Amino acid sequence: MIFLDRVQKHNNAQRMEEKAWGLGKKSYICKQKQGAMAETRNRRLPVGIQSFEEIREGEYLYVDKTDIVWQLANRGKKYNYLSRPRRFGKSVLVDTLEAYFLGKRELFEGLRIMELEREWVKRPVIRLDMSQAGAEPESVRSYLDNAFHNLETEYGIVVRQESSLAVRFKYIIEGAYNKTGQQVAILIDEYDSPLQHSWGTPHHEACTSIYREVFAILKADDKYEKFVFITGITKFTQISLFSVLNNLSNISFEPEYAAICGITKEEMLRDFKPEIDKLAAYENHTYDEAVAQLTAYYDGYHFSHDNMADIFNPFSLVNALSDSKLRNYWAASGATSLLPKFVDNIEIRLKNFENCPIDSDTLETSDVTGGGAELFLYQSGYLTIKGYTDGIYILGIPNYEVRKALYKIVLPALTLKTNDQVISTQSMLLYCLQLGNLPEAMKCLKALVADVPYSNKKLASMDMEERYRLILSTIFNAIGCRVEVEKMIATGRIDMVVETIHIIYVLELKLSNNGGIDAAAEQIRSRQYAEPFKADKRRVVALAIELDDKGKGLIDWKEV
Repeated sequence: MIFLDRVQKHNNAQRMEEKAWGLGKKSYICKQKQGAMAETRNRRLPVGIQSFEEIREGEYLYVDKTDIVWQLANRGKKYNYLSRPRRFGKSVLVDTLEAYFLGKRELFEGLRIMELEREWVKRPVIRLDMSQAGAEPESVRSYLDNAFHNLETEYGIVVRQESSLAVRFKYIIEGAYNKTGQQVAILIDEYDSPLQHSWGTPHHEACTSIYREVFAILKADDKYEKFVFITGITKFTQISLFSVLNNLSNISFEPEYAAICGITKEEMLRDFKPEIDKLAAYENHTYDEAVAQLTAYYDGYHFSHDNMADIFNPFSLVNALSDSKLRNYWAASGATSLLPKFVDNIEIRLKNFENCPIDSDTLETSDVTGGGAELFLYQSGYLTIKGYTDGIYILGIPNYEVRKALYKIVLPALTLKTNDQVISTQSMLLYCLQLGNLPEAMKCLKALVADVPYSNKKLASMDMEERYRLILSTIFNAIGCRVEVEKMIATGRIDMVVETIHIIYVLELKLSNNGGIDAAAEQIRSRQYAEPFKADKRRVVALAIELDDKGKGLIDWKEV
């Protein structure tokens, strides 16, 4: 009897708990959030901060890269060039190097470098940030003139009024050495910014001539220099630093520096667990689900075929963890503005970038202006290393964030519509697809696809069905769906699989002159295209779609 009472009490308690969970789920989630918020309350993430000193003195979270920094400064070569995409932490790295060469030991307390550095010599540092130099020769000269004036004042250097920028730079390097008795560290951040922005304009050659004039001094003043470090995104080999400084070592692909910028998965899990917990609570995910989402959104970069460590975009990752929200941060920061200048006809070449071979000489040494679209896309972060064999790199899109940004850029050009027209229709399409509102979703698709294959002359080399597949896959990728084109299964090849959060869409496309909607529906049924997806928890919707064989757009559709 006593045993039965205990069982009864246990069952009653369990039912009450289940009821409470069912009725009070929001309350539970709220408590989960409160716990995560409490754990992160006193932790500060360095959102938008590029100053190493500010990060350390402000007690912001810092992913310790100082052991790699020390190796670079002391065991590496004298002249170094590092290429990394925009918003990848290059400026923080430069700032860290500056603090190290200035001997600011107090900023490095508790970091790995303390086990390596013993002397902490204070050296003179010349630092230039070419992102402040504009895109015209006058603004480049003005920036250098002002920067050199400040350095001349600091080291007590008197120059003739008519002295050229090159002569002044030479006197600064030599003067800093003579005044301090120490060789000089020279740090040039975002060296390529004026060259990028002037490319394709009448100002470009004049800008590059300034580079040739001024930075040739670096080679001539070798004995006064301890360390030279240059960062950028794109590589202008023949017309800038690389032509005058032929002893410049490109460390961008070296395995020991693969993770010098960015955040590895190991570092994320080690240093940001409370923030991941908080994001998981806000997004109603488990910890592992939150990690998987962060990985899909912001991970996937590789910078050396000998060290394929997964690297997260640090700008996007830190912002997402700070906001406890998965968003497209990288594209919103202006990372896409230069794409049209360097890549022609990208809208019809998208499929070529998913599994893209490029020889090692082109990727590692070529000038961005002559290395093809793939080279620019790699250097700017749209593509990354996916594999390597026998001197050939295989490139691909690194993650969800970049894929969405890339496809979103090209969609207006592909559909021959304005940005405003595309954006409003896109938003409605995604909303309807997520709800499963097929009639409204098809209206949006009709609007986006109408007359495009017929009117867009760039697509003339493709057959009509291929044109439609390109347009539709671009539309779905641009709104953030996961898309597989021509997916192979045991019974055949599905034209397109489109995944949203709650629904998987299986699409079979047929031209009007190839059986149209009836043929598409029959193929879905006879080959059981929906079956492989039934094990997924999400709803599966199979759609037969008829497209006009003359290029007039979407004719009809039906759910199968």
